[in-house]
Amino acid sequence: MTKDFANQSSWDLDRAHVLHPWANFGPFEKSGSLVITRGQGAKLWDAEGREYFDAVGGMWCTNIGLGRREMADAIAEQAERLAFSNTFVDMTNDPSARLAGKLAELAPGDLNRVHFTTGGSTAVDTAVRTVAFYQHARGYPDKTDIVAREQSYHGSTYLTQSVGKRDGDRVEEFRYKTEGIHHLRCPNPYRRPEGMTEAQFCDDLIAEFEALIARVGADRIGGFIAEPIQASGGIIIPPEGYLRRMWEICQRHEILFIADEVVTAFGRIGHWFASLAEFGVQPDMITSAKGLTSGYLPLGALILSERIWNVMAEGGERWFTTGLTYSGHPVSCAAGLKNIEIMEREDLLANATKVGSYFQSRMKGLEDLPLIGNVRGRGLMLCVESVSDKGTKVPLAEGINESKRISDVAESMGLIVRPMGHLNVMSPPLIISEGDVDFIAETLTAAICRVTDDLIREGIRLG
Repeated sequence: MTKDFANQSSWDLDRAHVLHPWANFGPFEKSGSLVITRGQGAKLWDAEGREYFDAVGGMWCTNIGLGRREMADAIAEQAERLAFSNTFVDMTNDPSARLAGKLAELAPGDLNRVHFTTGGSTAVDTAVRTVAFYQHARGYPDKTDIVAREQSYHGSTYLTQSVGKRDGDRVEEFRYKTEGIHHLRCPNPYRRPEGMTEAQFCDDLIAEFEALIARVGADRIGGFIAEPIQASGGIIIPPEGYLRRMWEICQRHEILFIADEVVTAFGRIGHWFASLAEFGVQPDMITSAKGLTSGYLPLGALILSERIWNVMAEGGERWFTTGLTYSGHPVSCAAGLKNIEIMEREDLLANATKVGSYFQSRMKGLEDLPLIGNVRGRGLMLCVESVSDKGTKVPLAEGINESKRISDVAESMGLIVRPMGHLNVMSPPLIISEGDVDFIAETLTAAICRVTDDLIREGIRLG
């Protein structure tokens, strides 16, 4: 049978042939996908010519904005000069070496060694495996267990999705690794126990970690992994001092502290890296991706300390037997270098700080709406959480799907936000202005009000 797809639309081809990440089969089979054909700055256009403001920033990643001619030129020039060169064992290429040097310059402390991957999932996967390699190299082969938190997201490989534990990511059809992985409670101040202050909540979380170490044994726990701000878990900013105290516990027990900065790195909250600058933590490893190339090409990086390197390399006899065909891909690394150059030249970290502050204060007003229980964030990442009752913080019933209804109405008004459970999440490009923030706030307010009116007409009570 001859297959002729030339005359079919992109919508038809996508619906007939693409298995999407996090595919929701029923709605997809019925409605298909929104086909995006063009992007410029923070704006997108679909196949019908409709314009949208992308308040999601692609997927936390279009930091410098879309449609940059100089980025396209840098990618094209590198592709013509050297489109591919492997970096296995003892080969490299110029962009890979130069980008590694630049990341070592920007990273805090002695994080001077870089292992390139294809994205965030593979960077985290490598970091978790490196824990075992390092602990074995220093004479502790059983010190391999990993501690993470509930509502964390660390990737979608078998290992990283097992380490992460976010509502909606675990389904019965898949299997997950459980041995050697432990999860602590999510440090969400908004959802802390009734009657407990934020400081008491922090103390309770610290005590939980110490109790886990006592129960499992410090001789078995090799690493702790944490997003400085839990992004896909709902923009969870931990209590004051929490991350620093968790790091201090790790230091005492020789547990490696992995900062998963796939989202927070490269300006999202106004810093190249957030762990030390924002939370006073010097990690042993940092994982990054997304803003590293502003989404122009796939690239991830595990940045590790000189101390870890020295232990693994001692004696010169070991082999670090992990990597990917596209590790240190020259075109992706050229994009990373150009991306950082643009961010430095245009001082986008300062813009993220300035506009991010306005973004947080402007959006906080959404808490006055009856459907909204909490607005939280830092810099240019923000979450709007809806509830049925502000006093009890009880969410609406699952079938109501209010966050998707809000995002659908916003989309019809030219604004893209990301629905997740009872949350609507935003992470706009670092280039946005205060005027853009006003558009986001006004449009999202109108969308929430329209959905609220619909819910009331449907007989749904809001406390």
